[in-house]
Amino acid sequence: MRDLSRRLFELVVIGALLGVTAAAHAASAVGPYYPYPAWDETLPASTRFIVLTNMNSQAVLDRETGLVWERTPDLTLPLGLTRKWVDAHVICNIKTVGNRQGWRLPTVHELASLIDPSNPNGNPDLPAGHPFINVQSAIYWSATTDARDPGGAWEVNFFFGNEAGRAEVMDKGSDNLTWCVRGGVGADPR
Repeated sequence: MRDLSRRLFELVVIGALLGVTAAAHAASAVGPYYPYPAWDETLPASTRFIVLTNMNSQAVLDRETGLVWERTPDLTLPLGLTRKWVDAHVICNIKTVGNRQGWRLPTVHELASLIDPSNPNGNPDLPAGHPFINVQSAIYWSATTDARDPGGAWEVNFFFGNEAGRAEVMDKGSDNLTWCVRGGVGADPR
């Protein structure tokens, strides 16, 4: 309890120093946005995700990770069109969303962080009340290659209802969907 009180006090002090208001933490607010990444916290979707109005409401800030996601995963081609792993990288690297560039393919950990294990039948398995649009109950590429086989890469499945089947390695020549992210490190551990 003492640690929780101290953490709350620190957040209040930091917020006061930065001039953060309650509106900056609302699920729909006009910037500036202060992400306070909190990998050790579980926030409800209503406060975890903020639709970024300064990016034409085309991107979503995840306050748990500090990452910015496309609000609508890649739909530049017909809905459900899949791509090879290398093409997924290219699509993200040249993408402009909300008048911003600097997008990339997420790591397997970043992509899996969007999955809500308590919502296994969500189809897609995202937190209830999430602000994303047209996320498919399907497989999305990650940027993470397989350490055992450079011809393979990790993917995340937003359809399976159990933990064991959510992420697995697939051949980079396979076809999957693409969901781009901005911010973070995004390093491939290989």
